[in-house]
Amino acid sequence: MELLRWRVEQPLGAARARTCGHLEPAPAPAARTAGCGACLRSGGSWVNLLLCTSCGEVGCCDSSPGRHAHGHAERTGHPVARTLKAGEVWGWCYVDEVFLVPAH
Repeated sequence: MELLRWRVEQPLGAARARTCGHLEPAPAPAARTAGCGACLRSGGSWVNLLLCTSCGEVGCCDSSPGRHAHGHAERTGHPVARTLKAGEVWGWCYVDEVFLVPAH
């Protein structure tokens, strides 16, 4: 199982360094569905899919009409989700509101 390690991507011109309290490496769970579960059930659509790194729930991003990944984070307290978009590797912490990139 892949071990995820993240760091906060600092915004250009930020007045102070951003931090995240949820950067502990954790095994990457397998995606539960091939698309946003809530959108698939309701017939909705999505722009990008995010995988909850705590439980494997797949939800749509904040640019999608349903914003289901955000709702999942609020309901469960699971802080970090990563993109499922091919060719991209990034994450978002909903608690600290920071963009995450792989730590090398």
